[in-house]
Amino acid sequence: MARTDRVSSLINNSRYISRDLSWLKFNERVLDQVNNKDRTILERLKFLAITATNLDEFFMIRVGSLYNYIDYDRERIDYSGLREIPFKKRLFAESQKFHKEQHEQYLQDLKPLFEENDFKISNPDDLNEEEQQLVEQYFKKTIYPMITPMVFDSYHTFPILVNRLLIFGVTTKNPDDKKKLRKLSFIQIPQNLPRFFEIERDDDLILFVPIEEIIRKYIAKFFRNVDILSVNLFRITRNGDFTLEENDEIDSNFLEEIKRKLKSRKTGRVVRVEVEEGYDKWMLNLLKRRWELHEENIFTIEKDSLLDFGSLWQIVKHSEFKDKMPAPHSPVPPLTYPDTDQTDRIFDVLRSKDVLLHQPYNSIEPLLDLLEQSAEDPDVLAIKITIYRLADDSRVTAALLKAAENGKHVSVLFEVKARFDEENNIREAQKLQRAGCFVIYGVSSFKTHTKLMLIVRKEGTKVTRYVHLSSGNYNETTARFYTDLSLLTTNEIYAHDVSEFFNVITGHSNPERYKNLLTAPRDMRQQLIDLIRQEAENAGKGLSSGIVIKINSLEDRQTIDELYKASEAGVPIKLIVRGLCCLRPGREGLSKNITVKSVVGEFLEHARLFYFHQAGEPKVYGGSADVMVRSFDRRLESLFLILDKTVRKEAINILHYNLKDNVNSYLLQENGDYIKEEPLEGEEPFNIHKEFYNVRLHDIMEVNLWEEEIQEAGS
Repeated sequence: MARTDRVSSLINNSRYISRDLSWLKFNERVLDQVNNKDRTILERLKFLAITATNLDEFFMIRVGSLYNYIDYDRERIDYSGLREIPFKKRLFAESQKFHKEQHEQYLQDLKPLFEENDFKISNPDDLNEEEQQLVEQYFKKTIYPMITPMVFDSYHTFPILVNRLLIFGVTTKNPDDKKKLRKLSFIQIPQNLPRFFEIERDDDLILFVPIEEIIRKYIAKFFRNVDILSVNLFRITRNGDFTLEENDEIDSNFLEEIKRKLKSRKTGRVVRVEVEEGYDKWMLNLLKRRWELHEENIFTIEKDSLLDFGSLWQIVKHSEFKDKMPAPHSPVPPLTYPDTDQTDRIFDVLRSKDVLLHQPYNSIEPLLDLLEQSAEDPDVLAIKITIYRLADDSRVTAALLKAAENGKHVSVLFEVKARFDEENNIREAQKLQRAGCFVIYGVSSFKTHTKLMLIVRKEGTKVTRYVHLSSGNYNETTARFYTDLSLLTTNEIYAHDVSEFFNVITGHSNPERYKNLLTAPRDMRQQLIDLIRQEAENAGKGLSSGIVIKINSLEDRQTIDELYKASEAGVPIKLIVRGLCCLRPGREGLSKNITVKSVVGEFLEHARLFYFHQAGEPKVYGGSADVMVRSFDRRLESLFLILDKTVRKEAINILHYNLKDNVNSYLLQENGDYIKEEPLEGEEPFNIHKEFYNVRLHDIMEVNLWEEEIQEAGS
């Protein structure tokens, strides 16, 4: 059997799907949105840009992590059963294939549509005389003064080339040098310059001139009196994966440790080089030797394509094209809080009922109103909150600062290790600390991913605690295009649990078992496993059983094994997993009762819900955690049991709609591939990203997930 056949056989026979190969399949589903001709050209460019930024992060973190094993000769066996070297070859082969598909879609499906949509990406030589003069002036006055060529030779050390910047490698020789020695110089294009120089013509056509083409046109001005042998545009991706050493003392040294680690990203080992075709082989061989790279690390870009599709955001977000993007749908009021205009009543409303927010279908405004009113309300005594990611010019930060100014006790557990937001989070945390807030910069070696808020308010002779529990960040920007769930409540059971949780993370406390919270890293995995086992036990007794889980990622082997056992015990299991999924569904003798679907469309599915049928008395949990090793072992996470009957019906209906969707859904096959789900003959399209705007309270009251979905899955 050939080696490639042996590798494929090993992968296909494994009980688990490779995490990294599964993630690449997820990015393929995002790329599939570019194929959707019902979307506008700008929407399709948006999804192409998303695939590019996703892939950058994948190489920085996942491929970077793989090289941490390879470079230090440490053993790593992938879920597929492959050792590190053969797995690297398979991973790069799949990445090269995806890279090719990206550029084919750009060149064949998107670029031909630009002019009919009033814009064009233009080379300087294609401009008229007046436009070329504008470009030349821009080069002389803005670009030229900012650029510093860096030569590498026997007198100059190899420069530090910055991660994800566009870089020219220029090969030159001195005409007077009898040895005809070649020298290599680098021009790094400053990241604080726009990718495209914009020119608007009288016919309303907007020209986007790539900055690299402007520099290429005038590059000889940086190399006077020498011969230019080649000009090569390339871009590198460095290993950005690092883990912080465990630190029991969370103090200023901790922040310095993070800052030091952030600097290491700038000099991390190179894991990928993207280079335009026709490159100078001498230059590339030099780079490959320097960075210990192989041919698989080199990703070639066609001349007519574009290096770094992430820069397309400049076009997508252009103010002249707002009418070319679909108008955002106006949020609808939460089902149990229809009078959202009366924001002055928010304290009264929450004292009388629980409110579920389902973003972006419901606005985040009730939550922001609660926080902003609490900052000003003289009866509010304290605010406690966990923060993972914030919006720019965050209203959350502003409200907390105002609360501190007004003399309230403000405690903030600020996760400064939120990947790629570390520097912003450090700045915001220090701003709050200077204002008098009690700020905790994370807890030991754990990353704080849970989303909780507690507001303490004096009301007459008693104190009421207002609680917010969520799957999403306190970020009003992402709340417009991430689907998330959150609960606003004054239920004392929640208030007790959340108060205990904050006491644990801000002080030195070891709580008894929480009443309604499942928490990590303490016992979340085991409690979820116990719930899965209960369903298997019920199935064995002939009782009705079923599991429906909606998450972003499924990777934890212990939990997957329990789902396999439950499947074989006869439990029908339906999983809605947006991203990577290491569980292999539909395999005889392993997972025949398990189906997996992924929903990828207009909004980023970010909510987490766990439904356990419990013989007709279902338990439903929402919260921040995915089924990942890191979620259970290396993060502070929480899932909350939904107590209110109406809110539970809302959550069950969300699962019901996700299972019913036949527009944004992809079905995971036993071999690890995904198939796009289409409406059956005679079946109406059901798009959850539209239908959730039309849900009414009476619609959800009769939904019975077991009868409508689970029983069908097990039949």
